[in-house]
Amino acid sequence: MMLRQLEYLVALANEGHFARAAEECAVSQPALSEGIRKLEKELGVPLVRRNHAFQSLTPEGQTVLKWARKLLKDHESLKQEVSHHLHGLNGTLRIGAVPAASSTVAMLTDKFARAYPETRINVQASLRSQEIVRQIRNYELDAGLIYAEPQDVAGLLVYPLYAEEHVLLTASGMRKKDAVESWATALEMPLCLLDSSLRGRQVLDQTLIQHSLEVSPRIECDSIVTLLAHVSTGHWASIVPRQWLPPLGALPGIELTRLDNPQVTSQISVVMVDDKPLTLMTQALKEIIFDTFELSDKSTTSDHNE
Repeated sequence: MMLRQLEYLVALANEGHFARAAEECAVSQPALSEGIRKLEKELGVPLVRRNHAFQSLTPEGQTVLKWARKLLKDHESLKQEVSHHLHGLNGTLRIGAVPAASSTVAMLTDKFARAYPETRINVQASLRSQEIVRQIRNYELDAGLIYAEPQDVAGLLVYPLYAEEHVLLTASGMRKKDAVESWATALEMPLCLLDSSLRGRQVLDQTLIQHSLEVSPRIECDSIVTLLAHVSTGHWASIVPRQWLPPLGALPGIELTRLDNPQVTSQISVVMVDDKPLTLMTQALKEIIFDTFELSDKSTTSDHNE
């Protein structure tokens, strides 16, 4: 069994198409198909359902895929550790973040990039929590910033970072200069909020319902930049976690107002695979996380049943 054959299988699973998988692996389609057939022959089981085109992986193929991703990740980690002795930490750090954490993730990636100048960083900042968890389990991401529901993160390392605190955003002059605004008044304003399919918005909706309040935004979006752009027009208000804002720097023409009861909070956590030992990349990220958010190593692997 060669690692190259495992790469072919992973690419085929990702692309769902022989030609695109071959292009991803920079080989011809016949070479990729032959490599997978040799893998099937060695293991003695069919891995791919074929007709005239790729249909799906077999159950055996799904099992091999899981191990292939782990073996390829271990191979990458091995090369990083060997190279680390000569050149320091290098390779690519891959992080996923829910939209509500797409600005705070910069607090980590900025420090990481400056601490380890030979590394590269890839951030996907518009994923759902469940998709981030799936990619972490498949070794496609090293870590993720998510709303960590216990039933979703079983067997993963989970480090709570902060509890969100919601505030009202308006353009200058849109409302009176009060230090505090009531939720009831804020909800009557023309609102632009995160999309209702996102976990952060669902937490907001659920908490308000518990206090006999309801939010009905005219505009919904899945981007912090788009949301802030609407607020800056002077015609729309928004309700966002306060922790979004410091990494964005000054927001000319936009005012922040604290909201009175009820208190609406939700927990943002970082999650990663509980491999022992951690890879050099994830161990370095963990140290940056602990320093930035002043954590102690008390977080444990989630032990809820999957």
